[in-house]
Amino acid sequence: MKALDGIKILDFTHVQSGPTCTQLLAWFGADVIKVERPGVGDATRKQLVDVPGADSLYFTMLNHNKRSIELNPKTPKGKEILTRLVKECDVLVENFAPGALDRMGFSWERIQEINPRMIMASVKGFGPGKYEDCKVYENVAQCAGGSASTTGFLDGPPLVTGAQIGDSGTGLHLALGIVTALFQRERSGRGQKVLAPMQDGVLNLCRVKLRDQQRLEKGPLTEYSQYGEGIPFGEATPRAGNDSGGGQPGRILKCKGWETDPNAYTYFITQAAVWEKVCDVIGKPEWKEDPEFATPKARLPKLNLIFDTIEQWTMTKTKFEVMDICNPLDIPVGPILSMKEIAEDEGLRATGTIVEVEHPERGAYLTVGCPIKFSDCDVEVTRSPLLGEHTSEILRDVLGYSDDEIHEIAGSGAIGELPKAAE
Repeated sequence: MKALDGIKILDFTHVQSGPTCTQLLAWFGADVIKVERPGVGDATRKQLVDVPGADSLYFTMLNHNKRSIELNPKTPKGKEILTRLVKECDVLVENFAPGALDRMGFSWERIQEINPRMIMASVKGFGPGKYEDCKVYENVAQCAGGSASTTGFLDGPPLVTGAQIGDSGTGLHLALGIVTALFQRERSGRGQKVLAPMQDGVLNLCRVKLRDQQRLEKGPLTEYSQYGEGIPFGEATPRAGNDSGGGQPGRILKCKGWETDPNAYTYFITQAAVWEKVCDVIGKPEWKEDPEFATPKARLPKLNLIFDTIEQWTMTKTKFEVMDICNPLDIPVGPILSMKEIAEDEGLRATGTIVEVEHPERGAYLTVGCPIKFSDCDVEVTRSPLLGEHTSEILRDVLGYSDDEIHEIAGSGAIGELPKAAE
C-alpha cells in the first residue's frame, strides 16, 4: 500500500506553491483531483512553453500523479458537481486570492456544512494582519520573509535565491500541515482549516538569521567575515556572502578550471575539529601549533588570509578532486554542481531523485522525483494530466454520474468538451 491510499484531495491550486503540496500528496498515494477552468486550465500549462502545442515543463514538473477535471463552478451544474466533490473528498487545497472561494459560494462555513470532516488547506502570501489581502509571488515572499535582506555580499544589494523557498518551500510546509490534520482527524473526527502563509514559510527557513538578529544585540557576530575585516555591524543581521551560517567558517573557493567554468568552485568549511587535517592538506602544518592560528578564536581575524591560502590549494584541484581528498579526512566540502551536472548524475537517477517521464505531447522529459524516501511506500512518478483528461472518469467513478448524465452536464457548460481521450 501507499501511505495515503484512500485519501481524496480536491486540488484548486495553480502555479507553484499549491501544486508542489498536492504533488507530494499524490506521490504519497492520495487521489489528487485537479480542478481546472474549462478550455484554459492552470495558467502554467502555457507559460514558458518550449514545445509548441504541449504543456510546459513548468506545469508538467509540478503536477505528476494527478487527475484533471475541467469544471466551471459558476454554473448551476458546476456548483452541484463541486458540492458533491466536497462531500466525497478529504482535503480541499487552494491558493486563490483571498476571498475567491467565498465568492464561489464555498466559504469555510458552507464547506463544513457539506462535509464536517473536510480539511481546507490554503496558501496565502501573508497571515492575518495588514498585508493579508496582498498578492504575493516567489520573490516577494523571499523579500518579506527575511531571505533577501540576508542574502548576497555586504557591499551589494539584497538578493533572492535561486531556490524557490517562497513557493515550493511553502508547499512543503502545507503538505506537512495537511498530513498532521489528517492524523488529528483520525482521533477527533473533525476537519479543520490549515493555513501556510508564504512569508511565514520563508521566515521558518531563515530562522538562523533571526537567531543572529538576537545575538547581534549582545555584540558583533564574530563568525561573519566583516568582523575579521574590522567592518562595524549595523542594527540588523547583515548579508554575509558565502559565510557558513552554522558558526563554522566556510566559503566558496575557486577550483581548477574556474577561468572558463562558472561552476568550478567548492564549498570549504574550516571546522574546528579537523583544523589540523586542513593544515596538512593545504601545506601549512606550522599553523597547527602557531598561537596565531591554533584556536578558532585566534583564527577569526585572519579568515581572509586562511581562505585565500586554502584557495591557492583548491585552484590546483578540480572540485571533485577536492571532494575525493577531503572527504576521507572528514573535512566538510561540497562541489558546486551545475544543473547540467545534476541532470546527468547517475546516482540521483538511481535513487529516483531525478526521473525521466514520458508525455504524450512532449515526449520524454526530466523532472525532480520525490525528495522523501520510504522503506515501505514505493513512489512511482507518473506524468501530469492533460487538461480535463479525467473529467468523465471522475464524474462517473467518484461521483456516480451515468454516461447520459455526463453528456447532459457537458451540454450545460459546466465542464469542457467530451470526450477527452486518455493517453
